[in-house]
Amino acid sequence: MTGLSTLLIFVGLFLLGGAVSFWKQKMPKGVIAVLGIGAVLALVAGILRLEVWS
Repeated sequence: MTGLSTLLIFVGLFLLGGAVSFWKQKMPKGVIAVLGIGAVLALVAGILRLEVWS
């Protein structure tokens, strides 16, 4: 696992936790959608950068 893939996975999980927290606080749906999309993109990028796929 490289440092960048670890960082991307960590950021994705952090953003996902923020999206869940904002959803529980009944924040606007647009903010939750942006956080969710960012979390998914970061997680997918981190997972695809893993050396398992090579």
